[in-house]
Amino acid sequence: MMMTEKKHDTELMNIFFQRILDEIDAGVHVVDGDGKTVIYNRKMAEIEDMKVEEVLDKSLREVFSFEHNEDSRLLEAVQKGIKIENAKQTYYNNQGQEITTINHTIPIVHNRARIGAMEIARDVTRLEKLIRENRHHREDARYTFDSIIGRSRQIADVIEASKRATRTSSSVLIIGDTGTGKELFAQSIHNGSDRAIRPFISQNCAAIPDSLIEGILFGTKKGAFTGAIERPGLFEQAEGGTILLDEINSLDISLQAKLLRVLQEKTVRRVGDTKDQNIDVRIIATINEDPIDAIASGRLRKDLYYRLGVVSLFIPPLRERQSDIPDLIHFFIEKYNDRFGMNVKNVDELVLQKLLQHEWPGNVRELEHIIEGAMNLIEYEDTITFHHLPIHYRHKLHMIENIEGQKKAATEEDSSLNSNLYNGHDVNRTKQDDGPSSALVNKTLNQYLEEAEYNFIKAALTQNQHNITKTALTLGMSRQNLQYRIKKHNL
Repeated sequence: MMMTEKKHDTELMNIFFQRILDEIDAGVHVVDGDGKTVIYNRKMAEIEDMKVEEVLDKSLREVFSFEHNEDSRLLEAVQKGIKIENAKQTYYNNQGQEITTINHTIPIVHNRARIGAMEIARDVTRLEKLIRENRHHREDARYTFDSIIGRSRQIADVIEASKRATRTSSSVLIIGDTGTGKELFAQSIHNGSDRAIRPFISQNCAAIPDSLIEGILFGTKKGAFTGAIERPGLFEQAEGGTILLDEINSLDISLQAKLLRVLQEKTVRRVGDTKDQNIDVRIIATINEDPIDAIASGRLRKDLYYRLGVVSLFIPPLRERQSDIPDLIHFFIEKYNDRFGMNVKNVDELVLQKLLQHEWPGNVRELEHIIEGAMNLIEYEDTITFHHLPIHYRHKLHMIENIEGQKKAATEEDSSLNSNLYNGHDVNRTKQDDGPSSALVNKTLNQYLEEAEYNFIKAALTQNQHNITKTALTLGMSRQNLQYRIKKHNL
């Protein structure tokens, strides 16, 4: 009876023990004196992307490999009795996948003999990769103003304003739709300034989780959190140069407040530290939406917008600079000729006509992808034809043509109906009853609204002798909102 109860208690304790191990939010790995795994919990299996059965009862050296001829810390603890706390190690699983963890490694001693070792691990693989990528912070800021393709008035005005911004260290906010080339302008400003020989660091604020980006931007102090080591952030790495914060509206609001402090105080404080460090870094930020909309929806702090927008640049979408499309096509053809070893010379007239008529929601980047896709379908020809265009784009054009055909047919039917009515069927009908004009039908809604806003603000400014305060009161908006739209429309 006693034996049965003891056996039952042991089984119950094993169930409790295994459940606790699997619920712990840290990897637990235990080896015996021969270096074979005897305990391996679920979290450790997740960190190392392994199955428990691939590791249990196997020697560590059978399953894992270590870089730079290092050995496993677990084996060092078994063989040398070394206790290691809060130490980083990078190694590889049986698929060659890189893993980086911060470990507490402890030898297990019984009756003065080392019978094994245990390791408690936290995963920092993703953080380590992000930091390593950001170490190449120079990023070969290779673009200059000569790299910007286009001769339209719209793009020439932005280039001229950007060149003026190279003379100072004021912060710059670059506003433009996705794919318009905002980073191209940021790099050009850096390379045109006296900071050109110093680092240029670019960080997309939408690409990194909020839990990691603070440490990456501002740096960390050893012991600030489990596994934290002394590490400079991107602001310190960019000392004397420029940092580009792409998609600033994706940065958490609490971090925007810390960024505002950096801008105002010209100091940065590492996570977990109590001391500020002076920095000399120019900040350029980009946003892919109207800043006023971002502020209204709580994605951008108003005070940060004012501080960043000392110089505001508005990059026009491609649909507003269609005269630049032929030059851009030629540039991308030459680019992919060099890359693919081809000799394409041009696009045929039909393709050019279609490209000029397209609305370009993806802007310059979309045009580049279309040219690259077309050149992947060319065999020996030296001209891109309609059938070389990517199939999804051809389908889109056919859909647009069908819609335009339906519009045209509806307009003709409406005109015919109006003619009949005026010929005596409805003599009381006036001109105000007519449907939409052909001028309206031939514009997108965005184009119509942009034009209406331009004309409305221009008329209000004229009426108020270009007095900003009076005009803002007339239009029922703030001075800042009106000034933003004046810059946007180049009024």
